[in-house]
Amino acid sequence: MTTDKQRTPTPIDRIAEDWVDTLVDIDPTVGTYIGRTEVDGRFGDYSPDGLDRRVDAARSFITRLDAATAVDDVDVVTRTDLRSSLALDVESAEAGLPLRDLNVIASPAQGIREVFDLMPTATVADWDTVSARLRALPGAIDGYIQTLRLGIERGSMPARRQVQEVILQARRHAANDGFFAEFAANAGHDTGALPASLAKDLDTRARAAAAAYGTLADFLGTELEGRAPTRDAIGRDLYLLQSRRFLGATIDLDETYEWGVEELARMVAEQESIADLIKPGASVPEAIAFLDTEPSRKLHGTDALQKWMQETSDRAVAELSETQFDIPDEIKRLECLIAPTQEGGIYYTGPTDDFSRPGRMWWSVPVGITEFDTWRELTTVYHEGVPGHHLQIGQAVYNRAKLNTWRRQLAGTSGHAEGWALYAERLMEQLGYLDDPADRLGMLDGQRMRAARVVLDIGVHLEKRLPDGSGPWTADYALEFLGRNVNMNASFVKFEVNRYLGWPGQAPSYKVGQRIWEQLRDSYREREGDAFSIKEFHRKALDLGGVGLDTLQAAMLG
Repeated sequence: MTTDKQRTPTPIDRIAEDWVDTLVDIDPTVGTYIGRTEVDGRFGDYSPDGLDRRVDAARSFITRLDAATAVDDVDVVTRTDLRSSLALDVESAEAGLPLRDLNVIASPAQGIREVFDLMPTATVADWDTVSARLRALPGAIDGYIQTLRLGIERGSMPARRQVQEVILQARRHAANDGFFAEFAANAGHDTGALPASLAKDLDTRARAAAAAYGTLADFLGTELEGRAPTRDAIGRDLYLLQSRRFLGATIDLDETYEWGVEELARMVAEQESIADLIKPGASVPEAIAFLDTEPSRKLHGTDALQKWMQETSDRAVAELSETQFDIPDEIKRLECLIAPTQEGGIYYTGPTDDFSRPGRMWWSVPVGITEFDTWRELTTVYHEGVPGHHLQIGQAVYNRAKLNTWRRQLAGTSGHAEGWALYAERLMEQLGYLDDPADRLGMLDGQRMRAARVVLDIGVHLEKRLPDGSGPWTADYALEFLGRNVNMNASFVKFEVNRYLGWPGQAPSYKVGQRIWEQLRDSYREREGDAFSIKEFHRKALDLGGVGLDTLQAAMLG
């Protein structure tokens, strides 16, 4: 995959660039994510006024896009996808979704803290910027509280379960040994001793930031928790909005639920056949128990985990760049890191536009977890790295001669990104990287979980009948159901179910996205006939950058 010669920016490109500038100004954490360091010292306005400003801006840009003329296919994709994204922002705001934006994993309650993970800390000037943003944090929390308070007034609130879990998270950040205290204590690790005045400011402002999270916890406990609904289900109408946001496509929820039930059954059958290869006659739990006793498949400690992640990733990049993909040198650099938090989960953050900050794979290791099984996690490295997220997102960033900043850095959906990553897992199996039955069982373990999430997420939020015909779905049944379909401890299962209950539509986007990617590949193959090239299909699809899945299908098949 190679970049084409520089494309002359069009009026639609300029509208897209203007939207990026506007969005970065409204929400500087977006700027930090894409490497726009000029806004790193502040936060946006999380109050209702700030929300109104963003919606007004979205409406204005929709008007500009509608008045613009597309000059080529690149413009058609940009206008289609950007307009769809902006229109969904407006529709979501009108439905009151921002007023209830609180959950255990991806809401301002987490984002305001998590942005510090991405900020440069290599120089004294970097720490000056960190200090400025710490100073701004209490104001950001205050604005967020105002928005949640308006949600109480208007009856648009998150479920009580989410409020209770976020209270615990906020209390941890507010603690004397919480994130902000440790962050300030470790300041200067990369630079040496900081000037005394800066070190003092960092300590003072970190304490204020921690206190702000204490204020958030107090508000949640005294004002929101008692008023928040006990019902976890978001309902069909709001779920449809969320599903569209995470897929960039409209799906038949009832058909998808039934497909999820069938897909889960297929994953179980495939796992059972692999279990027999690992240990003749063994059930899946028995095969897993057998693998868990094999010392050669275990890593001890986070240092060993990080080293194994990096070595596995480096090997995949080197080998696939020779045989399957034309991977630019900039994308060959992928950093594998242990995250500074202990919330659980593995995630990827993309490179800055100039690749000065490379793509990074993060592992947030929960407290007390010290052993890791390589057979479970090999496919995860491919999912987050190459040919998964890093190849997908890195290629879009690299393709700057053709794609505007919005297309390279901000466009796309979970269904596009996570669907591709699951597609990539299956691709690695087809290429022989998961020939070891144990590694293949690990991949299927993840695929089974993703299929189960389709059923659980749609089932619980639409309060559908249970797969056995009884019902309806409840949170208690969701815990039991997921526990039967994943090989994880009870704390992981609880966290995952709480995530699904508070982030409707996101979890199914992985497996549904994979389904759409595979359907698209098959349709493209049928159309091309003897001329079909899987390498060309991948190149053409990834060169589009991140887009909604409806846009992807139109661009590839139109």
